[in-house]
Amino acid sequence: MENTKLLVVDDEKIVRESLHHWFEEEGYLVDTADRAEDALTKFDKGKYDLCLLDMKMPGMSGLDLLKKMKQIDPDSIVILITAHASVSSAIKALKDGAYDYITKPVDPEELEHLVKKAVEQKKLRNENDQLKENIEEIVRPDNLVGESAQMKKIYELINTVAQNDTTVLIRGESGTGKELVAKAIHMNSKRKYFPIVTVTCGTLEETILESELFGYEKGAFAGAHHRRKGKFEMADGGTIFLDEIGSISTKLQIDLLRVLESRQFTRVGGSETLSSDFRIIAATNELLDEKVKAGKFREDLYYRLNIFTIFIPPLRERKEDIPLLSEYFVTKFAIAMNKNNKKFCPDAMDFMIKYDWPGNVRELENAIERAMVVGKSETIQVDDLPFHVSQNVPYDDSNLSLSAMERKHIKNILDKNHWNISRSAEVLQIDRVTLYHKIEKYGFRRNKR
Repeated sequence: MENTKLLVVDDEKIVRESLHHWFEEEGYLVDTADRAEDALTKFDKGKYDLCLLDMKMPGMSGLDLLKKMKQIDPDSIVILITAHASVSSAIKALKDGAYDYITKPVDPEELEHLVKKAVEQKKLRNENDQLKENIEEIVRPDNLVGESAQMKKIYELINTVAQNDTTVLIRGESGTGKELVAKAIHMNSKRKYFPIVTVTCGTLEETILESELFGYEKGAFAGAHHRRKGKFEMADGGTIFLDEIGSISTKLQIDLLRVLESRQFTRVGGSETLSSDFRIIAATNELLDEKVKAGKFREDLYYRLNIFTIFIPPLRERKEDIPLLSEYFVTKFAIAMNKNNKKFCPDAMDFMIKYDWPGNVRELENAIERAMVVGKSETIQVDDLPFHVSQNVPYDDSNLSLSAMERKHIKNILDKNHWNISRSAEVLQIDRVTLYHKIEKYGFRRNKR
């Protein structure tokens, strides 16, 4: 076993040298000691993969040496060798942490098999420990991408709040990825083996939302042909994510506050009080504190929800994440569409970085999906981006590429001539067909007045 280090401790020279020779021939790195005290001097945490100890030695015994080694390194693997095997001594050795024991005269093949098995188990245990450490690092949903300072702060906040049941309020514009942050919190929490149940509050009328949240009994209203569980019931043991929380009615605000305080509720049309163990994560793209001041959102509910807040900045405030996000989405759609992965031409990436992305990450994802569908070349071009993106990117004098200068000049001429194609073509000294091609190429659209 290449690079596997063994320590052989035995007061009998012939046994010590035989074991040294046997294992060295098998590719092990072997150290020896003739007394327990010398072995302790050589032994250090993690220095040896496995130790072979004689149970009976002058001075300190193998059993006593085993205890001291385990105090230094609880994960050390020790196999005891004895000429005086007994059930009691074997059980004592195993209780004290020995991996196994073997009797003299030693069968080299039997011992080598035992050592190999022990080392492989240790390696597997180390790999499992490493895997656990990796799992303990923040687990992110695929789309939660970014290495900007703002995103690193969000990952830190997720890590801070995930392990407890604190209610979390996630704030940010539409399309910034609030649901992804909620999923990241859930995935890194002790509730990760139970469901995360999402309710988009802003898309449902009050009565429908009430039925969705609390469930209903058979016959509770027209069309209620059977009993149905609500989202709070479904989230038992897990997390309920209430998106667009600022849009719920005053009545539902009262009901939600009661549920937050007691974790109890009744189904619509029912009288039985139900309990559910869930964590609440809410999200909003509205300024709830302003709604509280305006009397449109209950102050007590706001403070119940606003215990721990995570703000997701808009994409325009973390533009350094755009290249990384773009690469992620290109790879995602290349796999989905069974196409080759693509790079962005410099002009296209320049457009993407300068555009403000009012729809945030969601808009960026949609733009790249379109580019992957319509793009014909091996790279993504400006023309492949949606018209509103390529049209509205501001340009400055630092962008001196030929296509950028041409685009800016043609747009200026069109605007100055109020989009009179004939007059603009004449000023540009090109024919009207060429101008129409340029308009299509750059995705120009006449501003409506």
